[in-house]
Amino acid sequence: MVSPSAQLPAWLQRLYPFEPKRFATPAGEMSYLDEGPHSDEAVVMVHGNPTWSFFYRDVVRALRGQMRCIVPDHLGCGFSEKPQAWDYTLPNHIANLRALLDSLQLRKIHLIVHDWGGPIGLGALLPQADKLGRVVILNTAAFADTVVPWRIRLCRAPLIGEVLVRGGNGFAWPATWMAVSKPLPSDVKRGFLFPYDTWANRIATHRFVVDIPSGHGTASDRALAEIESKLPLLRDKPVTIFWGGDDFCFNRHYFERWTELLPNASKHYFDGVGHYLLEDGGAPLVSRVANFVGER
Repeated sequence: MVSPSAQLPAWLQRLYPFEPKRFATPAGEMSYLDEGPHSDEAVVMVHGNPTWSFFYRDVVRALRGQMRCIVPDHLGCGFSEKPQAWDYTLPNHIANLRALLDSLQLRKIHLIVHDWGGPIGLGALLPQADKLGRVVILNTAAFADTVVPWRIRLCRAPLIGEVLVRGGNGFAWPATWMAVSKPLPSDVKRGFLFPYDTWANRIATHRFVVDIPSGHGTASDRALAEIESKLPLLRDKPVTIFWGGDDFCFNRHYFERWTELLPNASKHYFDGVGHYLLEDGGAPLVSRVANFVGER
């Protein structure tokens, strides 16, 4: 198989100068970055929807000189395969990530999570909490809640939601301006959208929205409840919360829930910074994230 990076246009290679690796799951191959010195200690960065490992590109560049960086693309996202008949639900994403990390035989894992990466990353690692080191929480939720913006509810509506998200790219494309408070450079915007260029390639973008837990007893509801029950295990870990205050989805309500659940965590709330906080926060925020994870 030709490596994805060999097929990238020059403008994207400049932003994403990595050589992805492949991991086989029963449903298809996952792409993931494995950058930095080989070690049984690594920082694992877990993205959400509708992003991919591209979201963490600057954090990887900041850390790979000193730490091993593992950054997967969930099945259906980024350069991973996009099977059309697979069950894109939270328990299955967790199982894929856990299988990947188990295959790498890591002794210690530091974790950075954003958006859907929160429940997926914590769902994979809280059952092995003894491996967890430092944890960075970025605009996410890993607990049940009923606050879902109308724009997201529209994208999960039967029939019209799939037409909007998969036919008109009505989730990934609006995110390139709705998820930031500062306009993205044109090539960065193109980078976020690059893997999601056809109806078939947008399947996970839509299925993630459909799978948002709704309290109706689905497999994802049960998985989320299990994750929430284990969140107290983080209270004895070094955890920091970096939060973009201008996030229309994960708003201050979610930040305050985290502060209640993890009272010992360090907390940093940034007004004027949106959901893609590593973009709006730029080099200063990337540096703070990297410095926290890289502390010894």
